[in-house]
Amino acid sequence: MSEPTLRELQGSTGTMADDAPSALADSDGAVLSIEGVHAGYDASRDVIGPVSLTARPGETTTLIGPNGCGKSTLLKTMCRQLRPRVGSVRVDTTEIHRLSARQAARTVAVLPQHPTAPGNLTVGELVARGRHPHRPWWRGLSSADTARIDAALAETATTPLTDREMTTLSGGQQQRVWLAMVLAQDTPVVLLDEPSTYLDPAHAVETLELVRELTRRGRTVVMVLHDLMLAGSYSDRIVVLDQGQILADGTPREALTERNLARTYRLRADVLDDPHGAAPVIVPRGTC
Repeated sequence: MSEPTLRELQGSTGTMADDAPSALADSDGAVLSIEGVHAGYDASRDVIGPVSLTARPGETTTLIGPNGCGKSTLLKTMCRQLRPRVGSVRVDTTEIHRLSARQAARTVAVLPQHPTAPGNLTVGELVARGRHPHRPWWRGLSSADTARIDAALAETATTPLTDREMTTLSGGQQQRVWLAMVLAQDTPVVLLDEPSTYLDPAHAVETLELVRELTRRGRTVVMVLHDLMLAGSYSDRIVVLDQGQILADGTPREALTERNLARTYRLRADVLDDPHGAAPVIVPRGTC
């Protein structure tokens, strides 16, 4: 029997109290600017570069490209995990790599591709870690912190799992809990590396609807996706990476072309207009 969707769970467990803040509260957002970045994991070889792009509040920017093209590496440079060899990453006018770890964590939240939690950590304890950058180490959770945690759990339909240990959850449940921690962190910029990992189609769509709501409320979202149809449906902009450089940057219709898919993925496909939406329909025909 499959897991219920977020919508079904939220309907069965109740919604948040009227006086509790939403985990998706409106935000001023911030402009994320990457300028002439070259980066890699040793001094002798760049995985990406040169790369320049701008992600804006109220938009979802999705990075796509074949395995090894540099998507995750670029995401790591955006959140201070990897310092670029050349170039800069700014949030508004502030260079992200000049911030302390705590300052950066109040500015940019990141869901990595393969997150891991310490053993025996409960769901509630993990989501509470999203509030750590917002409070001194000697102070416990405030009522505002607790309300934000409860809201994040409710938004991701993980409230019933609060006392469960992470190791007892399915992959899809764990992914929703990690997303709840990101929501609890409450930052103007959100970076998501494969947020639909481990999720079946219904849960993947529900999760990306939640991501879409983040941008509607003013967040700046950059995510990595492999599913081209989902990328087309849930992105305002798509950045196509190939061999560490940007091949295309535009709307889904502009970026997801037959020519671009052939050049990056070596994929022969028909790209058709969807009469019911703005995203193109991709029909694979083979490799080229």
